[in-house]
Amino acid sequence: MKTNEWAKTLLYVYKYLDRVTEGIDKLIMQKALNSFYVRGDRKAENAVMAVADKIIDLSARKNRLINIKVLADKSLCSIEKNLAQILIERYMDNDDAEMISCRHNLNVRTYFRRLYKAEVDFSRAMTRLGFSNERLLKYLEHEKWILEVYGKFKNEREDICENQI
Repeated sequence: MKTNEWAKTLLYVYKYLDRVTEGIDKLIMQKALNSFYVRGDRKAENAVMAVADKIIDLSARKNRLINIKVLADKSLCSIEKNLAQILIERYMDNDDAEMISCRHNLNVRTYFRRLYKAEVDFSRAMTRLGFSNERLLKYLEHEKWILEVYGKFKNEREDICENQI
């Protein structure tokens, strides 16, 4: 069975990416402004190289998150429109199965089949764009909050597999 934890993860965290990148911008500004005030107890923290390194790290982090958002956008655009809509409603809007199936005039079982197909198509689209499961794990290794969401979906799948045995 194909796993779609990364598809679920990126769709779920999508709504938070703008806020996190805005927060990073504020941190960069704060670091830059605070570097002007050098006191004896914080000299090493406010040294030019330390501040520059921190700003570069934060900028790289922001770029990674923007790239993930673009990846999700491109992947959604490359799958069938009705499947993309189901993914958006399920993971971004956090609507429940009954609500989505009713809205799309589907029975609940059909909804779950389409949801699974949408997740698989989304995963394949990400892979075509160069982001396989392994690449995403490496690319986002420092984004602990995203890895926690990924772990939640992975544990959820493992629990389902154990219950089927």
